[in-house]
Amino acid sequence: MGTSVTGTGITFPDSTTQTSAASGGGGYNLQVFTSSGTYTKTSGVKAIKVTVTGGGGGALIKGGGAGGTSIEHWSDANSITSSTVPVTVGAGGTYGNNGSTSSFGSYCSATGGSTGNSSDGGNGGDGSGGTINIKGGGGGFGSTGSAGWGGVGGASYWAGGGEGHKNGSVQPPGGYGGGGGGGIYNSRSSSGTGGIVMVEEFF
Repeated sequence: MGTSVTGTGITFPDSTTQTSAASGGGGYNLQVFTSSGTYTKTSGVKAIKVTVTGGGGGALIKGGGAGGTSIEHWSDANSITSSTVPVTVGAGGTYGNNGSTSSFGSYCSATGGSTGNSSDGGNGGDGSGGTINIKGGGGGFGSTGSAGWGGVGGASYWAGGGEGHKNGSVQPPGGYGGGGGGGIYNSRSSSGTGGIVMVEEFF
């Protein structure tokens, strides 16, 4: 099980869930986007942290690359001058297609992972504009034929990529931005998962 995020909290791989900030700190609010929308700054917010992950690439026998991740923190929320910011969440690529870019306005963004090709697994996407920019994991090599195997999908910031498979259907990626796992037949290769934009507000 990977790390998952909903509008009410974060669930970690050990199944524990965090729904608020650790004790001893100030107020905390979480806004999670798994589809494109608009971030609205909450009144009174003092600091903001944004995590942006692009969509994972689809597999094509070889595994797809994972989406990149950008993490940015503003210790003074007034550095974001507008009360609203457009949010784009990149879709995961179907087999043979790249993942799409996610972004938080013009502040930071993360490209999607690329699809596997006839020679290599897909490349991971890149984060940009953040204090921390993370490249997504590359997809694994695969091969066709009776002795072939599907390449594993690239791991994202959130979780591992899709499992490669020889004969059966592949398993999908475990979390946001994961690369699709390859099968020895393209029809059995999995899609990458969509990206995410997570906005944490501190008061």
